[in-house]
Amino acid sequence: MTPARDVTSYIASAPKDARPKLRQIRTTIRAAAPDAVESIGYGMPFYSFKGKSGVEARLCYFGFRKKTIVFYTRPKYLEELRDELIPYSTSKSALHFRLDRPIPIQLIRKLVKGAARTNPVLRPA
Repeated sequence: MTPARDVTSYIASAPKDARPKLRQIRTTIRAAAPDAVESIGYGMPFYSFKGKSGVEARLCYFGFRKKTIVFYTRPKYLEELRDELIPYSTSKSALHFRLDRPIPIQLIRKLVKGAARTNPVLRPA
């Protein structure tokens, strides 16, 4: 994939079979944390808390890697839903989803909403 200037171009440059799933994740994040700032970080879609900087600003990232889509968030947010992560391949701060399987949108929504609740700027009403 070529380096992207924004999330739309990132998704457009992904392999054709990954694009619908990447769009689905983007839509889910934006609905769960509508006030998050959307940008590109580390070469992939990045969502951050307004008014924060450094590690404390990080809400989540997602990206395409070979035949998987990876959703990154801070380890403390993953730990809160540890039991729900069992069916998925995980690392300290990421969930890995195979392209040949559905994306667990409800799980991503829970992770993003849970993280947003920790930030007064993004906290849902």
